[in-house]
Amino acid sequence: MLKLDHLRFAVPMENASKEIIRDVSFELASEKLVVITGPNGGGKSTLARLIAGIEKPTGGKIFLEDEDITEKSITERARGGIGFAFQQPVRFKGLQVLDLLRLAAGKNLSVPDACSFLSAVGLCARDYVNREVNASLSGGELKRIEIATVFAKGSKVSIFDEPEAGIDLWSFQNLIRLFQDMRKNIKGSSILIISHQERILDIADEILVIKQGRVDQYGAKDKILPGLLGSPLARGGCCKFGQGELKKC
Repeated sequence: MLKLDHLRFAVPMENASKEIIRDVSFELASEKLVVITGPNGGGKSTLARLIAGIEKPTGGKIFLEDEDITEKSITERARGGIGFAFQQPVRFKGLQVLDLLRLAAGKNLSVPDACSFLSAVGLCARDYVNREVNASLSGGELKRIEIATVFAKGSKVSIFDEPEAGIDLWSFQNLIRLFQDMRKNIKGSSILIISHQERILDIADEILVIKQGRVDQYGAKDKILPGLLGSPLARGGCCKFGQGELKKC
């Protein structure tokens, strides 16, 4: 469904350029949940932004269902079926949750339909459908509302950049259940999650490890995950990467 072919991304420096993504190739098949992980600064979020069209690659190609979308804008990619949930959701003063869901869906959703998307992410719909998407909402509430917009959009490829960032333990536990439900009902689409968290890695079909801008490992979860877990702490939720780095769940 999604294919990256020798993708590269560099940013200009004073006298040269710094390469962030270095010759990355991989394919995301239909009806798969893939988690991208690896050390901080390795290029994971940059890769997600390249797929979504927020950044433009300096080399290589991106294909969605065999169509070359490398030069397409973020709006064109969204219309073509790529959904993106930011690490830090955007707040919109004056915009109600209902309006945001309608914008995501691209149609005039009924209130009951909008409420069904909110209920799917564990929010009491009647308490949120007319709320403003502003500073009165907590990080966990914003995160779930943003995930509801991805549901409403019905994307072919749904990308979540560190969805656990800034949310409390209760919200995190519900987030895991939500992704498990998404995985069960994936039907013709795919999910790509950027995360360090073992519990998110554990629900993946496949894991892609990005290190220093390159593909370090890519394969089935059962093959990749055991090597990432820090030995006596594995069951406590620690993923071990290069140079002894640990990320606790």
